[in-house]
Amino acid sequence: MTTTTSLPRLGSGTVPEHALLHRRAVAETGIVHLGLGNFHRAHQAVYTAAALAHTDGPWGILGVASRSAAVADALRAQDHRYSVVEISPEGERLTVPAVHTGALVAAHDPDAVVTAIAAPRTRIVSLTVTEHGYTFSPRTGHLDLDHNGVRADLRGDASPRTPIGQVVRGLQRRLRSSTTPVTVLSCDNLAANGSQTARLVREFVQELPPAERDELAPWLDESVAFPDTMVDRIVPATTDTYRATVAERFGVRDEVPVPAEPFSMWVLQDRFAAGRPGWEHGGALFADDVEPYELLKLRLLNGTHSLIAYLGALDGRATIPEAIARPHIAEAAHRVLHGEYLPSLTVPDDIDLDAYVAQLFGRWANSALGHRTRQVGSDGSVKLRQRVPEPALLQLRAGRMPHHLALTVAAYLCCMAPPPGLDAGPQSAAMADPARGRLQEIAESSTSVPDFVTAVIDTGLLGDGLAEHPVFAERVAELIGVLVRHGTAAAAGAAAQATDSDPPPGV
Repeated sequence: MTTTTSLPRLGSGTVPEHALLHRRAVAETGIVHLGLGNFHRAHQAVYTAAALAHTDGPWGILGVASRSAAVADALRAQDHRYSVVEISPEGERLTVPAVHTGALVAAHDPDAVVTAIAAPRTRIVSLTVTEHGYTFSPRTGHLDLDHNGVRADLRGDASPRTPIGQVVRGLQRRLRSSTTPVTVLSCDNLAANGSQTARLVREFVQELPPAERDELAPWLDESVAFPDTMVDRIVPATTDTYRATVAERFGVRDEVPVPAEPFSMWVLQDRFAAGRPGWEHGGALFADDVEPYELLKLRLLNGTHSLIAYLGALDGRATIPEAIARPHIAEAAHRVLHGEYLPSLTVPDDIDLDAYVAQLFGRWANSALGHRTRQVGSDGSVKLRQRVPEPALLQLRAGRMPHHLALTVAAYLCCMAPPPGLDAGPQSAAMADPARGRLQEIAESSTSVPDFVTAVIDTGLLGDGLAEHPVFAERVAELIGVLVRHGTAAAAGAAAQATDSDPPPGV
């Protein structure tokens, strides 16, 4: 393996010409992107590079990290160049997008972020800040006015800490200096992400002093667009393995390469207030109604992915490929996808469902990529609320128990607040979740597992509707009991056996 420390850094003078996705000089910033993580750099940045390869335009990206300076510092040292390492069992493909014009850290220079959003040349403000980054209450879906960051951002405009606060304060400054229109483009896994972002922005504005609110609110309606989007690409964390791959293939040192699967998908509403790059040249699709694509992905991919991650973590599997290789986990994934998620959505006409599902299982089994269960399982309190309730309620209202959705919730709760007698393992312990502490408090104050599950559902963690169906909480508690006493294979088997023995709806 090549030693990287002695190699020259990747940069504008050392990047291999053949690896560049475009060869134009990116001189002007047209996009400010909040969330300088791996997903953005392997997804939107790659589509933007494809657009620039086809047509010149003012579409350089200023990337904004939230708190950590590691990526921003590395990008600045590398002339904002980095590698995308596409990983498959057949081998690797390395490319360099070269679309970033700068890198900021919001926690270190919040005013610079606001200034960048306010700049007249900024035409798009895009976000990949994860579901948790939108600071809404999982209980209500509305802006969390009890969140410390939200409260701080409402007190003043000099140093906003949350993405919603940064967007609003940037738009506020923009209105006062130029009034030029702009698009706010959410690229996170939120249902109706554009509409939800617009609602959260407006809820923030409504909490401002009357003069500020009355100045900003009408302009939002007239000059700011919030298109819905659906994004899809599996992008694991960067490791030294990928740094070594770049060193061996390119002969340079890249501190921040991004591993990614070959598959990528992006569906957007073509509703932009000030133009956009030609992302269709990278394969992006444009549709008036993004929701069918969004639900397809949120439920078939993300919902099933969650079940694989939680069962895999409890089974001691560090990666998704290791988890899906377990026959009982693969069977559970097939059952929840086909039997409980699929009946809850309408498949878009241009999607070949059989091919799409086969592709999903191929992606999850990509052992060369090694997506970690702890990464997929993080932030479940935000994710599951968008994935589980509607499909579960559809089944319950038809008189049928969604056993594998119940298993998803049971496995999640075991990862977050392991009952006595269960060693949930290191992968579960490493999952980050804003509700973990609260769930553990509820578990400690509950007299039994059924009481614990009922209390969790009554909090609205999974929405309000499931509390009206106590049989669902009972089934979750039963499956937790099987997980504790007999393990994941027995719990998956119990869910499958019960599904097969249930009568059809209405019988």
